[in-house]
Amino acid sequence: MAPTSEVSENQPLASFAVVPVLDLKDGDVVHARAGKQARAGKRAEYRPIATPFGPPHDAPAIARALLGITFSPVLYIADLDSILGQGNNFDLCQALSDALPQTELWIDAGFSSLDDCAFWLPLGATLVIGSETISSLDDWKAMSECFGRSLVLSLDFDEQGLRGPKELMSQRDLWPDRVILMSLGRVGTEVGPDLDLLKTVVASVGDRQVYVGGGVATKVDVATVRDAGAHGVLAATALHSGAIGQIEIAALWEERRPQT
Repeated sequence: MAPTSEVSENQPLASFAVVPVLDLKDGDVVHARAGKQARAGKRAEYRPIATPFGPPHDAPAIARALLGITFSPVLYIADLDSILGQGNNFDLCQALSDALPQTELWIDAGFSSLDDCAFWLPLGATLVIGSETISSLDDWKAMSECFGRSLVLSLDFDEQGLRGPKELMSQRDLWPDRVILMSLGRVGTEVGPDLDLLKTVVASVGDRQVYVGGGVATKVDVATVRDAGAHGVLAATALHSGAIGQIEIAALWEERRPQT
């Protein structure tokens, strides 16, 4: 039986986190099909998820199970309806917040302006700003100046490079304390993470926390990302398929990070 509880005070929290991802659409938990890019215009093709952790309409049950497997203090939620400009799942996110009071929720709702952010503030969640939805560097500066370093910046990459203001890559002093490297073409594919990108970024970000999204398929992928200097990975497909489970994650905690 899959774990169904949040992280408890008796469960150790590693400095490296496997952060579970919930994609929400039309009130259901949905999932990217292999080869479909979550942030590259294919969100409409997501379908209700088939998972051992609960029916797609029971997001709190699925979330509890994923948090029980990963022991993560964070749950990443992508509101695909909001990202697509087709309404939102605010009420469902509020229900998740109420059901998981000990969990930090990261909300990705396609934020592009201060007005977008303001709508979600009553939720009390951490806002994830995706670079592909930032119209200009000035827009990012405005959001960053308003909310400070509590924001999470998701740097969204496709085959052509960064989606969004290119200056974000060179002006790293504008980055908040937590940054996600999201490889769009790898979402839902389990082809492995983009290690070259990770190593390049980690070498120049100082003490910022770097998370990796897209393509994580196995315990080996997770360990490789950890040893390359990341603070965590975002995972969905590998958790639902059972490729990465509680035993694998617990084993990662027992392994010591190589000294550099």
